[in-house]
Amino acid sequence: MSKLQVSDVLARAFVAEGVEVLFTLMGDANMYWSATMAEMPGMRVIHARHEHCAVAMADGYARATGKVGVASTTCGPGFTQIMTALTISARANVPLVVFAGDAPMGSAWYLQQIDMAPLALGTGAHYIAVRHVDRLLDNVREAFLIAQVERRPVVLSVPMDLQKQVYPHMLDYSPSADLVPAAQRPMADPAMVDRVADMIGEAQRPIIVAGRGAVRSGAGPALEALAERSGALLATSLLAKGFFDGNPYALDIAGAFASDFSRERFAEADLVIGVGAGLGHYTTEGGYLYPGAKVVQIDVNPRGLWQGLRTADLHVRADARSAAEAIVAKLGERGVKRAGFRGAEIAKQIAADVPDAKEFPVQSNTVDPRHAIIELDRAIPKDWDIVVGGGHYFSIAMTHMRGRAAERYHVVNDFGAIGSGLPAAIGVATARGDGKVALIEGDGSLLMHVQELETIRRQGIKMLLTIINDGGYGAEVHKFRARGLDAKEAMHGRGDLAGVATGFGLKGSTVSQLGRFDSLFQEHQSSNIAGLWDVHTDDLIPSRSYRRTHFGEA
Repeated sequence: MSKLQVSDVLARAFVAEGVEVLFTLMGDANMYWSATMAEMPGMRVIHARHEHCAVAMADGYARATGKVGVASTTCGPGFTQIMTALTISARANVPLVVFAGDAPMGSAWYLQQIDMAPLALGTGAHYIAVRHVDRLLDNVREAFLIAQVERRPVVLSVPMDLQKQVYPHMLDYSPSADLVPAAQRPMADPAMVDRVADMIGEAQRPIIVAGRGAVRSGAGPALEALAERSGALLATSLLAKGFFDGNPYALDIAGAFASDFSRERFAEADLVIGVGAGLGHYTTEGGYLYPGAKVVQIDVNPRGLWQGLRTADLHVRADARSAAEAIVAKLGERGVKRAGFRGAEIAKQIAADVPDAKEFPVQSNTVDPRHAIIELDRAIPKDWDIVVGGGHYFSIAMTHMRGRAAERYHVVNDFGAIGSGLPAAIGVATARGDGKVALIEGDGSLLMHVQELETIRRQGIKMLLTIINDGGYGAEVHKFRARGLDAKEAMHGRGDLAGVATGFGLKGSTVSQLGRFDSLFQEHQSSNIAGLWDVHTDDLIPSRSYRRTHFGEA
């Protein structure tokens, strides 16, 4: 008979699931389990300073590795802190398991008791309550299975008094990998392939839009072959940015963050094929991006209605790569080869396209945020991971960076929440372990969880943080101004973020003029600690997407 406590058995089960990194903040209800995890061979435990950040770190780790991220919180106030992080992970389809210590079952009253189930379920996470020692290992296995197969966070609730019990059985654990269905590529119905081929045969100006599903499927070469045969231009959703970088007919991001040139081409399109993309509000700009086009959606889970929009005229339920290959083969059988949009002149125009050409005067001791991102993009090598949080600066960062593979971008904006970029970047940096991770974040976002700079230093994490510091909550500032209102309530001053970083033990630098990023990057590379660049940007320069959406600029 085992002499192990339940907390010990739980730790061994997590290790059997392949867990190598735990992000945690300890309290009464998870402290013994977290401590036991730290003693497991090969285990790395990252101690966060805020529960939201522990989960956001696990989220970033999962995005970077494709593995199940693991975080832990205590009960009550520890658990209530993670609602935003859980919602982000659920909406981003990130596989997580959160070990949530729960109040003791045997107590008549406990100060930190709260019903966790409705909170977890309200975020879109799955919830599993461990309530009996005989079901303990089954519950762990189920949590990891659901996280992987359904690609969403799972909260595993374990009462603290149950954790302290002696485990009465032999330790015999079969991990979830034994039960996970083998990866498969759903093939397109031949009749649907014929219909798509018919639509391509009739189209004069097609555009293919690839999403995150196409990236996961590895559909890039097949989609480029399809675009070449059909004469299509190529574009991506925000979450697939970079997927077609280097292709002379690639328009970059479709929809709300498209360039003016790209929007004009979408307005001319008569066929749009979305592949592995939800074709939601931002990708289609509320359904107005391609008003004259027939639309095909290829996806393993196509939706007729998504985010309040009719997504397509024809839905094909299939894996992105297999469907693209089948359509290319069908067009080959028919001898279909169209010029479509393609030609030397449009390739030249695409090469000359810029995301935002408007010039603005720049206030003294600040830089144009668009030019800062372009310079930053040149300074940071293309094999680095780029993590981008949410805020006004986000649309500038994502439209002005070029030349990276889609897998190198990590956009943490699935719930429109600020403050999650920093902890997510810590998770990515922990996963990579090579220091080649750069965060682009806003000043307001950084200050929401600035305490995690101490975590970076204490845990010895090497990374680079670039803070786009406009002295306020930029999104709200520009929206106030667009309505002719004073934005003073959304402005708090730039402060000295470089000094703050230095106080936490990082290397902080203030940037108030262009031309410094190359030398600063060389200094960062020669240093053995993380660095923070406090980039003072002009708060009077709205992004192109904000000028269109909020200022009414054509």
